[in-house]
Amino acid sequence: MRPGLALLACLTLLMPGLALLACQLGGWLPPAAWGAALLHPDPRDVSQVIVHHLLLPRAVVALMAGAALGLAGVAMQQILRNPLAEPTTLGSAAGAHLALVLLGVFAPSLAEVWRPGVAFLGAGLATAMAVSIAARDGFSRITLILAGMLVSLFCGALAGTLTLFHDKVMQGVFLWGAGALDQTGWDRAWMLVPLFLICLAALAALARPLTLAGLQDDGARALGLPVSALRLAALAVAVLLASATVAAIGIVGFVGLAAPALARLCGARRLGQQLVWAPLIGAGLLFLTDQLVQVLAGLTGFSLPAGVATALLGGPLLIALLPRLRAGALDMEEAAGASRAAAFPGGVFVGLALFSGVALACALLLSDGPDGFTLAWGDDLAALLPWRAPRTLAACAAGALMAAAGAILQRMTGNPMASPEVLGIASGAGIGVVALAMVRVAPDRLTQTAAAGVGALLAFLAVLAVARRSAYHGTGLLLAGIAIGTMFSAITTFVMTTADPRLQALLAWLAGSTYRVTAGDAVVVGLLAIFCIPAALLAGRWLDILPLGAEAAGALGLPLRRSRLLLLALSSLMVGAATLVVGPLSFVGLLGPHAARSLGCRGARLHILGAALLGAGIMGAADWLGRVILFPWQVPAGLLAAPLGGAYFLWLLTRRVR
Repeated sequence: MRPGLALLACLTLLMPGLALLACQLGGWLPPAAWGAALLHPDPRDVSQVIVHHLLLPRAVVALMAGAALGLAGVAMQQILRNPLAEPTTLGSAAGAHLALVLLGVFAPSLAEVWRPGVAFLGAGLATAMAVSIAARDGFSRITLILAGMLVSLFCGALAGTLTLFHDKVMQGVFLWGAGALDQTGWDRAWMLVPLFLICLAALAALARPLTLAGLQDDGARALGLPVSALRLAALAVAVLLASATVAAIGIVGFVGLAAPALARLCGARRLGQQLVWAPLIGAGLLFLTDQLVQVLAGLTGFSLPAGVATALLGGPLLIALLPRLRAGALDMEEAAGASRAAAFPGGVFVGLALFSGVALACALLLSDGPDGFTLAWGDDLAALLPWRAPRTLAACAAGALMAAAGAILQRMTGNPMASPEVLGIASGAGIGVVALAMVRVAPDRLTQTAAAGVGALLAFLAVLAVARRSAYHGTGLLLAGIAIGTMFSAITTFVMTTADPRLQALLAWLAGSTYRVTAGDAVVVGLLAIFCIPAALLAGRWLDILPLGAEAAGALGLPLRRSRLLLLALSSLMVGAATLVVGPLSFVGLLGPHAARSLGCRGARLHILGAALLGAGIMGAADWLGRVILFPWQVPAGLLAAPLGGAYFLWLLTRRVR
């Protein structure tokens, strides 16, 4: 390692932040009075009170929260051996968010006082649930990742449903979700400082065994390491850091992902080096961002939430350093979806086809009403089909496209955490819809679709440009997509905190609603599914070879750069088409491919086809349940897809059908 580069990165972040802090302090007090304001503030001097109780605690909290997120990110990525892991991978942020939504709905008068404690409790319970699921499999890395995703999706779906029906009382939760570093005293600083030091000491003591545990589990056990106990101990430290930070300042998730990645890009390869440099980079990133936010607020009166500003600053920084990425420099993931010899699972495909067919039939024929469930037939069905068929067919086609795209990405990158969302396409589409809503009142469907399409296209071109230098290598592609998608999502999050009434319809679209789908939309997304999924099947040989690694793929004559580019373009088209019609559908693109593999769909073509059938069936069933479960109100299909498909996948996970 060249420590000079890492030190330069830290100084580049910390020194401007300290200079801006000094300028702020100088605006209130002369430098000679800073010590007195810190140690013995005069309660009669307003300037000293502001410096002591507002400015200095905020600076310390920013530094310690950034350091804690960087340290927790290193621990999570080492434990899970995945460069996409971050402090909230096991559901702590989603659990805290759900807890605060419940507090806002059922006890809004207590929200301001109880918020930190409730957020910490929610984060802890969600993580404990994920860990308990993974305990059945000896805390294996893949099971931990999948369990964390399941818990996050369950909590997110429930929180999204409550928010949709109680959006008027959710403004405080929106602001917390965007990250808030405002302080009124030293309480949170005194909590974070000792917690960080204790956790740093614990991880430093575990550094050597954690490095050995980075081997394959069988190899680590052969060396006498208690892999499960070691992983659980390190997880406890990382989760404690993540939960405390989320409770203290809200969700500032990008730091925990970016700081370890930036440390590695600066040359910190060994775990001990990362434990030193990632917290320093995380501290500098969040501290500088917060100082810039305060300067901006002072000059313009326009204040950005900390989480939003961090993504807008850290995203370009990560993109700027990505050209330094060498193949294998950040690769920690296990090969996901490598081809295995297996018989054709005919029974599985018959079952999946029946599941999709039953879901489609229920959505078209069966509905709830004032007199209970009724089965439409004959003239009644003919009258209802123009209303039901477009949204049902669009939901099924979008689910199939998202799940197939997820299978392509997971096999192409060899990363089980890869999903359509990491491409940034959905976030780009969201930015287009938000921009249109801000400049035009009640846009028509065609205009909204066009705006979403432009945003998705710009996001795809941006990812393409950034990932080009790494020859669209798996980790470089995913990090580029995450950086760009995070920046776009941050802007959407900030706009949502304004509670602008023009954005009310956006809540339903973000939740995966099929309310406004037209017959034309259904035809377009259906035709794209008919075209794209067979095209993906034709690329099955590439997807069987790519998980074997770049060297093996090159030796087998696979044109790596061209094949990755074509697969990226195809998956982006699939994601974009589904997103334009029904919004981002997180569940089916992420866990649909895992569920298909659990059912025995091993080869690439079987994997894609099985994922597509699962995605279509889950989204068709979710659309139908969304219409009938709370009749006469409707729940967006995207929100119901997570608990519906997640429950099924959890059953598969506990049975260990792989």
